[in-house]
Order: sequence, then C-alpha cells, then structure tokens
Amino acid sequence: MFRKSWQLVLSGTLNSDRSNRQAQGAGHLTITKPSPADKKIPSVKSVNSPTPQNQITKLDAEISFLPTNDGLEGLRLPPNRGVSAELLVWCCGTSLSPIQTRYSDGGNSKIGSRPLINQTLMHPSKSYSIILLGVAVILLTTRIELSAQTPSVSSSNPAPNIIFILADDQSWNGTSVQMHPNIPDSKSDFYRTPNLEKLAAEGMRFSQAYSPGPMCSPTRASLQTGKSPAQLGMTNVGGGRQRPVSQSLKLILPQYSSTLPIKEVTIGEMLQRAGYATAWFGKWHLGGDGPAAHGYDESDGPTGNADGVTDDPLNPKDIFGITRRGIDFMERSVNTKQPFYLQLWHYAVHGPVQTQPETAKAFQSRAAGQVHQAVLFAGMTENLDEGVGMIMKKIKELGIADNTYLIYMSDHGAGRNLSSSAPLNQGKGTLWEGGMRVPLIVSGPGVQSGGFCDLPTVGWDLFPTFCDLAGIERGLPNGLEGMSLKSLFETGIANPKEMARQIAFHYPHNGQAGPQSTITQGGFKLIKFYDTDTSKLFDLTRDISEQNDLSQQQPGKAKKMHEALMNYLAQVNAGMPVSNPNYDPAIAAQAGGPRQGPGGRGGPGARGGPGARGGRPGPSPAQIAERKKELDALQQALQRKDLKTVGQLIEQMNQALANTPGRRRRPGNGGGISPRQRRQQELQKLDEALKKGDIEQLEKLISEMKTGLNRSPSQATEAISPANEK
Repeated sequence: MFRKSWQLVLSGTLNSDRSNRQAQGAGHLTITKPSPADKKIPSVKSVNSPTPQNQITKLDAEISFLPTNDGLEGLRLPPNRGVSAELLVWCCGTSLSPIQTRYSDGGNSKIGSRPLINQTLMHPSKSYSIILLGVAVILLTTRIELSAQTPSVSSSNPAPNIIFILADDQSWNGTSVQMHPNIPDSKSDFYRTPNLEKLAAEGMRFSQAYSPGPMCSPTRASLQTGKSPAQLGMTNVGGGRQRPVSQSLKLILPQYSSTLPIKEVTIGEMLQRAGYATAWFGKWHLGGDGPAAHGYDESDGPTGNADGVTDDPLNPKDIFGITRRGIDFMERSVNTKQPFYLQLWHYAVHGPVQTQPETAKAFQSRAAGQVHQAVLFAGMTENLDEGVGMIMKKIKELGIADNTYLIYMSDHGAGRNLSSSAPLNQGKGTLWEGGMRVPLIVSGPGVQSGGFCDLPTVGWDLFPTFCDLAGIERGLPNGLEGMSLKSLFETGIANPKEMARQIAFHYPHNGQAGPQSTITQGGFKLIKFYDTDTSKLFDLTRDISEQNDLSQQQPGKAKKMHEALMNYLAQVNAGMPVSNPNYDPAIAAQAGGPRQGPGGRGGPGARGGPGARGGRPGPSPAQIAERKKELDALQQALQRKDLKTVGQLIEQMNQALANTPGRRRRPGNGGGISPRQRRQQELQKLDEALKKGDIEQLEKLISEMKTGLNRSPSQATEAISPANEK
C-alpha cells in the first residue's frame, strides 16, 4: 500500500476541548529509517526506546488541536527544526483511511507538499475529547535540513515583533534627527521629520552606523544575509557584465553579481523557520524570483526602482501604499497571535523626486537652509516620515508596543545631485563617509529612551541582532560577519573590545570615486585607492569630514591598518582590481584617457585620490548617439502622454549618471560648473517638470538638450546652464 520510505513517529498525550478552542499537550517527534538490510517499512517506535542505529534526530514539539476555516480540526505541529515532507495521516480511534496533508497559508486552505513549519495536519473528526496514544505518519518524501540552517529558539518569553524600515539614498544628515549629540550639522537645516524625531526620543540613535555598501543591491543583499558584499561577491549594481579587456584599461576590475543566490539563508528564512509570519513590501532590487523565494510569506514581488514611480499625487514613491500594505499585514498577524517580521523597504528618497503637492507647497514658504534647499526633495522626505508615523501609530493602536521593535535605516548615503551630505565628504557611490554613514534608529522593549550609541556599527550587524531578539541561539548560517547589538540597547555603552572592532568595506568599481576599499578601527579610517595604489588615513573623532590625511604623520598605523584590510579581503575571497599587464598609456590617451577596468573611466589621481586632476573632454560620439536615443524615447513617451514611462526613463538616466565616474576640477581651470554638474541640473529640471505634470516644459527641456548635443562635444552638456535656468 505504501512505498518503502522513512517514518515519523509521534508519541505523547493530547486532549482536545472544542469549548476551549485549543488544548495543548507535550510530545516528541522521532524520525527513524530502516537499516540497509531491512526491506520493509519499519514498525512504529516509541521515543522512550528508540533503536540507536535507526534514529536520525529527536525533536521536541508542542502539539495542539486547532479549529480551521472549513470546520475541521487539525493536529498542529509548530516549527520542528527543518523537516519537509508530503504527508499521509491517520489517527488511532478515527478513520484509518489516509488523507492528504492540508495546510493553511494566509487564510487559504491548500493541499500539497510544504515544509513542516506551523503546518496543520487535518483529519475528518468533527468534535471529540480523546487521549491520543500514538499517531503514525508515513512520509512519502522527506528531507532533513542541515542543522546549520535550522534555528533553535530557546527563549521562554513571547517572540517579539520586528519591523525594519529602510529608506533609499537618505544621507546621515537627511532627517531632522540630530544623529550625534555633539555635531549640530548631523541633522538637516531644511528637511522636517517629526516622527523620526519622536522615534529617536523613544529609542536609541546609532551615530556611527554604516551601510554595507555605497550602492543599492550590495547593501540589500548584505542586510538579508548578515554577510558583507565582499564575501557575497555582490559589490555593485547592474548585471555584472564583463567588458573585453583592452590595452586602454589600466585596471581589470572584478566580476560581480547583483542577484541574491538562492543558497544564501536570509533573515526572512531564519525567522520564518522560527515561527514568524514574514512580509516584505517595497523595493527588492536583488534579481531572481523576489522575496517569495527567500523566506517571505507576502511581498510586492521582484521590484526595482521603476516600481516606485507612481501616477497618484497623493501616494508619491508608493510611500503610503507600502505603509498600508504593511499595516494590513500587522493587523492580520496580531489577530492570529503570530509574531511577525515586517520589512518596509521604501523607494524614497531615491530619484526621481515625487512629493504630495500640499507638502511641497508648505516647504515653498519656508526659508532655505545653508546645506539643504530643494523644496520637492524636502517634501518627499517629509512624506516618508509620515509613513513612519503611520506605523508608529498602528503599533500603539494594536497594543503591541511592549513587544515590538522598530528599526529605521538608510541603504547608503545620498546622491550628490539630490542632497548634500555635508559635513560628511562626498556621497553615494563612494566609500567616503558621505557614501556610507547613515541614520540608524532603534526603538522597542528594553531600548533606552533618547539613547545614543557611538559604537561603529554596520548593516550586517542586524541579521544576528534580529536572531538574538527572536531568541534564536543555534543554527545560524556559516559566514556571518556581524555582531548582535541587543546588549547595547539598554545603555548604548560598548565595552573596549567592541569599540576596537574592525569593519572593512570593499567597492572595487568606478562609481563616483574609483575602486576603493576602507577599514575603520578605534576611530581611525584608512581608504585604499586602487587607481593610484595609495592610501589615506583619517582620525574620524577629530576629522569627520576627512580633510586631514595622516598617512605620512602616522605611517606605522597606516601600514598596520592596510595589512588588516588586505588580510580581511583575502579571508572573504573578495574580488580585487588587478593591473592590466597589456595597458598602454598611449592607446589609452587616444581612447580619451586612461580607463580603469570594465565599465569605468578615469586616470591616476582621479576620484578623490592624491593628485586629483580636472579637465575632461565632452561626450564621445558614441555617448552622444546614446543620449539622442534617450531623448528620442522621452519625446515618444511624451507624445503618448505616458508620464510613468517618462519617469522611468529619467530614473534610468539618473542611475546611469550615478554609476559613471566624475573628476574634480583643478583650481584655475576656468571656473563655473562642470559638464557633469550641468547634466545633473538637466535631469533635476526634468524631474521637477515631471512632478508638476508640465508636458510643455518637458518638451522644451528635451528640445534644449537635443540642441546641446548637436553642438561640438565640449559644448554638448551646456544646453541648460545657470544663466538660462528658471
């Protein structure tokens, strides 16, 4: 009747009481298999006298009868350490006819194969009180997960809820929360985020928190896995396509991926296995099949930047759509009394800029700041803050504030074409402080109100932190690089060992500042520039703006930190830039200057390294042709009045600009703004016209940009200059 296979044995006592709706009993699960010589199905074995050679694992489980949506009752097996099976079930004293496993998924009853995690095994009895002496379950297919991937929950307290809100491209000073109590400029002088101020008053600020990477996908992959982008081989955005190596390339840059491997265990999977309901709403940007393939019961799917561009003026960047979906998930989880893990990973404040009209109107009457002045960007920031406020309000309404952690962070620094990171140096696409230091605020039970912690922390610390909060002590994945921050929540005071920790970052691509790696320790930071094979050393405790290079004054420290950096990169098998043995400076000069590996440009000293040089030729004929295609596509979308496509095209142009290197201009090189800055202004004006829905202005701007491209290459980006801005 049954195929020879493994066997699952349940032994114990269980009582059911319909009037109580749920009665619980204790029992043990033991998985056995036949010996190699045994050709028959093994007999049911008691957990009290297992056959040692047949026993695979012993699992403690809490079991209960639960009423279900279709009127049946079921035997519920909570998280049982990673057993997956398709099951046939019968119960002693009931029908001996096996029936298929039925399980509940988001309120919908289904039949089929599913991991035995919070699964309900159904039988046809309607109402009874019974002592169950044994339940035999024949497994048609079974696999046992490796113990390294199976979490062990040891806490007797109720599992806390965890909500993780991630902003996109928000700088350290991009809110009205003063991230460091002694640095007034660590908050914006124009943007308003009153709900984040309230969150900081209720919780703790981490003033020296770093994103795992200076670009989107690397950070998101690291936050999910607790591993650095260098270890994951996910160090940049895009497809990781390798360009042919030519003699014009000074450096050969490493290949990379921007798709999260299915083999990696995510925080969603860890918490899901521990009995949590999990949801991810908002931006994914990690390729593959999206959150559903990585441990999330509910999600918006494999979304990217374009999905954040909305046509609804009251829902800019889908801020409120994401928030409402999160609130609905919270309510359903609380109603079913299941702990939940909720990720709200926003598209804001990434470009293109969108904000509610009334919010923008309110900022137009405010005095601009010295650092921040952009009205629409300020409005988008405030709308994002309103979304945070909605979540905070719902936590209180649901009565779960004493058992819910709320974490707020940004994925990296701001793009310099949208918001200044001052007093931090530079921004997105670099490993300077402006690209990596971000706001991190945590509130929840046991977290000091109004607390402050100056310990250097990094995004990959959150994976072990969330596991710690959930009481998961064993079964963590191999290769985790972070530390749990839970012990800091009460006082914010780190011990000397924690304060001396080393954190290394790796971005071996061109970006905005050329291929770089950095390491921080004890308040010092060393930056390695691969284009010049040089390093700089800074004391961040005295020089947060990274202006005073100490590498010549403290060569011993610089050497020691450089060695530690190289050792770390070797340990995680990081992809490294290497010199091109066939590099020919003469050929590089003919091609428009030295180039640095696949997809990048620049010469020695460029992008923040010593001896940075200015002066750059205008766009090449190939670039001009590509820009004409972009403008033609914009015009065609405008003719169709398809503003969503227009927004997506402008976003692609912004992203392309962000991913190409820039160069500093040397003093005395004619003054004015650079071609790159002019192109940033062009795109910003397109953003603003799109936000207003001003098709006439969009057409005019595109026409001016086309006129600029028809001029000589050196004039091609001057179509919109400060002289003709409106």
